[in-house]
Amino acid sequence: MSMPHDAAFGVAFGGAFGPADFQKSTGVSRETMARLETYAEILAKWQRRINLIGPKTLPDLWRRHMLDSAQLFPLLPPPATAGANRRLIDFGSGAGFPGLVLAAMGADEGLHADLVEVDQRKAVFLREAARAMDLSPNVTVHTERLEKMSPLRADCVTARALASVSDLLGYVQHVVGTGTPCLFLKGKRLEDELTAAKYAWYIEYRIAPSITDPAGAILTIEDFADVRSDSSLHDPP
Repeated sequence: MSMPHDAAFGVAFGGAFGPADFQKSTGVSRETMARLETYAEILAKWQRRINLIGPKTLPDLWRRHMLDSAQLFPLLPPPATAGANRRLIDFGSGAGFPGLVLAAMGADEGLHADLVEVDQRKAVFLREAARAMDLSPNVTVHTERLEKMSPLRADCVTARALASVSDLLGYVQHVVGTGTPCLFLKGKRLEDELTAAKYAWYIEYRIAPSITDPAGAILTIEDFADVRSDSSLHDPP
């Protein structure tokens, strides 16, 4: 299944891309830009101490990481659907992509982000970045392994370059429950991952092209169920 990417952002392949280009592409407010510029500054400082992102991608931070994360924002469940306490869980947050970017973009709408990162040093960075961005009330950092976490409430789950589709659904089922909408930033192996996942999962999904990576895609899973626990379920056509 596939459909055009319906985000409002312009295509951003190639060429130099900085903060001004990011703001033009996304239309975020000055307050959001101030938060994200603070984020970029603190990330560059911490990058000298721990490996948060690939060193070669740092010069292209605003496209490769900021915009790549931000393209998920128009796809989140709207406040009218999720309610005033809209909440997302970002699995394997690492340096904060996409969870911390989405938290910054949704702060004025009351969006809360649970960032799950088992690496203690990266978790410390995430808390410090959220504090510096004045997002501490909107962000909770969990330093637990996904398979050992207690169930949480969420309106949406996000993940970026973390695990296969099948493994991701296992994590979602354990932490949030089946049927929770998911937004996964995936690479060129997406079709192979989906083929493998369908042996274990019934999945209703859409695929949209990434605006930052010609080989990348956004996988939106609208509903899913474990076919191993219900023999009446079959793969969608």
